[in-house]
Amino acid sequence: MTGMALERVRLDAQWKQALAPEFIAPYMRELRAFLAAEKKSGKDVYPPGPEIFNALNTTPLAKVKVVILGQDPYHGAGQAHGLCFSVRRGVMLPPSLQNIYKEIEADLGIPRPQHGELTHWAEQGVLLLNSVLTVQAGEAASHQKRGWETFTDAVIRVLNDECENLVFLLWGGYAQRKGSFIDAKKHLVLKSVHPSPLSANRGGWFGCHHFSKTNQYLKAHGKVPIDWSLPV
Repeated sequence: MTGMALERVRLDAQWKQALAPEFIAPYMRELRAFLAAEKKSGKDVYPPGPEIFNALNTTPLAKVKVVILGQDPYHGAGQAHGLCFSVRRGVMLPPSLQNIYKEIEADLGIPRPQHGELTHWAEQGVLLLNSVLTVQAGEAASHQKRGWETFTDAVIRVLNDECENLVFLLWGGYAQRKGSFIDAKKHLVLKSVHPSPLSANRGGWFGCHHFSKTNQYLKAHGKVPIDWSLPV
């Protein structure tokens, strides 16, 4: 990718500067070619192109306080919009998000929202980052091992190296493996099982208190805590 082509990438300027080497790397050229071929063959890809980097655009690098690592975008029509665990208003709440809301209610006394739109968190500094940023409609995990994991590893490295006193929420084995290189001396790393019903109901999710622990840490380091409630 040339400098002129990089300018066309719809990405927050801070992130674009920090991640510029990734956009000229061979794996990114291969990833772009793969996505172009998917669309040319008539396959629907989620989220829509302008929302692929929604997490980075909604939470600029300088504003990041908390990082939640997800795995793949939702693969149902109208669900994914570039923020992990989040769905558009009017879309049925996914089971994992329902369990997240239950834990927030138990931990902080915040009533469970009736929608799954998490932009309010992202705007406060919660980076809602999936490991893989696209998916084929109806085909879970269909864009894994195509290059996105390398790109999002780079995002995490930038946060780990250039920021201090962030909170990383690593839910489930996948997220914990991906975040294994995070410096726990510089940042708070909170781990638990995944909030999906299969994992959460076995124990370890409910009662983890990650949301209150996050805010306690942020306040202890002079940062404004996160309002985990969501506007109606």
